[in-house]
Amino acid sequence: MTKTAHDYDLIVLGGGSGGLAAAFRAAQHGRSVAMLEPDELGGTCVNVGCVPKKAMWLAADLAGRIGLARAMGFDVPLRPALSWKELIVHRQGYIENIHVSYRKRLDETGVVRVPRRGRLVDAHTVECDDGVRLTADHILLATGAHPQRPDVPGAELGLVSDDFFNLCDAPAEVAIVGGGYIAVELAGLLQALGSRVTLLVRGNRLLDRFDGELAAQLADNLCHQGVRIQFDYRLRELQRDEDGRRVRVLGHDGPLDSVFDTVFFAIGRRGNSADIGLEQVGVKVGDRGEVIVDEWQDTSVPNIHAVGDIGGKVGLTPVAIAAARHLMDRLFGGRPEAKMDYRNVPSVVFSHPPLGMVGMGEEEARECFDDVRTYHSNFRPMLQALADGTQRSMFKLVCAGKEERVVGVHLLGEAADEILQGFAVAVKMGATKEQFDATVAIHPTSSEEIVLMRS
Repeated sequence: MTKTAHDYDLIVLGGGSGGLAAAFRAAQHGRSVAMLEPDELGGTCVNVGCVPKKAMWLAADLAGRIGLARAMGFDVPLRPALSWKELIVHRQGYIENIHVSYRKRLDETGVVRVPRRGRLVDAHTVECDDGVRLTADHILLATGAHPQRPDVPGAELGLVSDDFFNLCDAPAEVAIVGGGYIAVELAGLLQALGSRVTLLVRGNRLLDRFDGELAAQLADNLCHQGVRIQFDYRLRELQRDEDGRRVRVLGHDGPLDSVFDTVFFAIGRRGNSADIGLEQVGVKVGDRGEVIVDEWQDTSVPNIHAVGDIGGKVGLTPVAIAAARHLMDRLFGGRPEAKMDYRNVPSVVFSHPPLGMVGMGEEEARECFDDVRTYHSNFRPMLQALADGTQRSMFKLVCAGKEERVVGVHLLGEAADEILQGFAVAVKMGATKEQFDATVAIHPTSSEEIVLMRS
C-alpha cells in the first residue's frame, strides 16, 4: 500500500518554547515542518512569563540589595527612585532579541512559519483561519495555557498575571488572590518595587507543592518585608469603590478593611484547548482544559501529540523543551524509546528569597519508603547578618533507606535558584548523604550548608 503524501512531516500548533523546540529538532532530523503561530514567538515564557518575570525579579532584588548597601554604610537613598519606563525598555529590548534569534533560526532551519491560527480537521489535517488547509504525518499541539479568573461577581475588575507586564508603575495598594507560585512571585516583586501588597490565600499555607516548613519560613520572610498575608480567605465579590477607580474586595466573612488600586488573580491556569477542533477529531481533554497524553506525549488520536502547558504534566519551560526534543527524536530520529523522564525535575519559585526543590518532599518520601530521615539548616546569610537584615534561609534534605539516598533537596534563601542546579544533578544520579558529607565545603557560602548538615 502506497503511503499517502502530506504537505509536511510535522505541523506544530503554537510557537512557544515547546513548539519551537519540536520544530527545530524535527528540522535537524531533516524533516519538513510548518508552525502555526499568529502572535509573537516564544509563547508565555518569553512574552508574559518567566523571561519578563525574571527581569522584574532582578530589579526587585536590586532594590532589596540597595537597602542592604545602605545598612552596610553606603551613602544611598533609603528608597531610590525607579524609572519603570527605562526598566521596561531594557526588558522589552531583551525580549525582542529573543524574537529576532527565533526568527533567524526558523529561516536557517527551513521551518515554515504560518502566522495563522489553526484548527484540526482530522488526524492529519489543519485548517488555518484563512481557510487554507495543510496536512502532515504528525501534528503537535503546543498551544500553551492562560490564566484563569474566579467565577465571582465583579471578577472583570481584577487583572490576571499576564496583565502585570502592562503596568507602567507600581500600584500603591495591591491585592493578590492566590497562594501558588505566581501569586508569591508577584507579591515579592511588587512589594520590593514600591507597592503595599496584601496576599489573599484560600488555604492555610503558601505553595502546596513545596515543602511545608520552607513555605512557612517564606511566609515569615514576606511578612518581614511588609507583605500582608491573610490565610483561609474566601473571595466573594469585587466592587468598584465610590471613587470609581479603586476596587473593594469582599470575602465570605465580610469585606477586607481596605480598598485597592489593583487586584490580581493568580488562581491557576487552563489549557488553550478550546476552538482548535479537538472534540471533532476525538482528542480527549481534561477538566482543566489540558490535553490528555500518555508517557510518550501521545494523545488519544494516533499521530496527534502534545507538549508543554497544554499537555497537563509539569508546567515548566525546560520540561516542555525536553519533552518536545525527546518526542521528535522518537518520531524522526531513530530513537523509538526516547521519552521525557518526569522524575526529579527541579523547580524554582522566584520569590524573595527564591525557593527551589528537586525530588520528593518529606511527606511523599514517607509514603514511598519505610526509613526516612531529614536534615535541616536554618540560618541568616552572611550579607543579611552583616546588614542586620531579617531574611532567613532554610535548607532541607530528605533521605531514604539505610544508605540514606538523597531523594529530596529543598532550598529557601539567597541564590537558591543557582545553587539547586548542581544538586539536582546529584539527586538524579542517586547520591547519598554520606557522599554529600564527604564533599568539602566552600566557605563562607550559603551552599556549604547543604554538605554540612548533621542530625
